Amino acid sequence: MSYDTLLVSTPAPHVHQITLNRPEVSNAFNTEMATELVDAFERYQVDTDDIRAIVLTGAGERAFCAGGDLKQRLGMSDAAWQAQHLVYERMVRAILNCPVPVIGAINGAAYGGGCELAAAVDFAYAARSAKFAQTETRIGIIPGAGGTQTLARKIGTARAMELILSARVFSAEEAHNWGLINAVFDNADLLPAALDCATRIAKNAPVATRQAKRAITRGAQMSLSDGLEFEIACYNQTYVTQDRREGVAAFNEKRDPVFRGS
Repeated sequence: MSYDTLLVSTPAPHVHQITLNRPEVSNAFNTEMATELVDAFERYQVDTDDIRAIVLTGAGERAFCAGGDLKQRLGMSDAAWQAQHLVYERMVRAILNCPVPVIGAINGAAYGGGCELAAAVDFAYAARSAKFAQTETRIGIIPGAGGTQTLARKIGTARAMELILSARVFSAEEAHNWGLINAVFDNADLLPAALDCATRIAKNAPVATRQAKRAITRGAQMSLSDGLEFEIACYNQTYVTQDRREGVAAFNEKRDPVFRGS
């Protein structure tokens, strides 16, 4: 993967780090960055290339992502705005539908669409200095990259209602207390913590981790009885694998398993 607005690296075996790389504009996404995010995350839907965990972060220390690039949007016609937003919609769906676990490392301000990205990943850690806000109502629109849905599911309807309608800034500690962020770290410790977790995930059986993610994500949208049935459907994709046989053998032989993803 080679892009103009993203940096993609492999900091550990089977782990990709995707860095939003427009620090001169606080990593705000324009049409190009959104298109490149679509390309990157839709590739995982077709072929994971044995990537088993992904860390999404931003370049620099000031911002994770400031949302949509309003300088690019200045003077846009309604038709051009809508055409661009279709790319943004596809971008967030690509992240939400990614079969590989995605961890957010929120290294700075996550405003507007940046906050929506933080809510779209599977779970996220944040730097202590990070700030969050859904600022769309300040400019006459509403969150349109999933924010009214993903944020409400992460922190609850009433809290999301308050934050989206008021557009107020909230801290990393508040985001943690409300459930948007799993843990808060000193800035220097954030990325190592996210990569450590990604490495732990990558060492586990990839079919199992993908099916577990699928069961949790889809099951959360079902009744308990339907969710239990779906869990078994996902479970049934795992016990027939060579990785299950390897995992049980390694346990009994008191050694680390070597998973192949099959």
